[in-house]
Amino acid sequence: MDWTLEVLILPVSDIDRAVEFYRDKVGFHLDHHTVNEHMTVAQLTPPGSGCSIVVGNIPAQQQMEPGSLHGMQLVVSDADAAREELLSRGVEASEITVFDERDGGTFFGFSDPDGNTWAVQQMKIRADKPLIPRE
Repeated sequence: MDWTLEVLILPVSDIDRAVEFYRDKVGFHLDHHTVNEHMTVAQLTPPGSGCSIVVGNIPAQQQMEPGSLHGMQLVVSDADAAREELLSRGVEASEITVFDERDGGTFFGFSDPDGNTWAVQQMKIRADKPLIPRE
């Protein structure tokens, strides 16, 4: 049986600001944005990912403090290019650190406007062997 991780609930203080940050600055795809009398919720997915984030005012999010998720991790095939892309879009990103010369040992990080933090790991093998096949 497969157990797939497909959604992370991300606590934010301003849903529209979070959508703008993750869509326009980080480059996630906006899958849907639902606003009605019961809820406001948006789901965004990083390019090439099988896992999305959800921001909104659903009960699970209201139980967490905005900015309380730390250490979420994205994987890219080229940390330098990914960092430069974020910087060019106005995202503050840390310097790249190489903890180990082997593939997977290079990282940098960034935070969203609420302080939720992300690590970005370089795995060069993902350029030729993505986890999710490209169409």
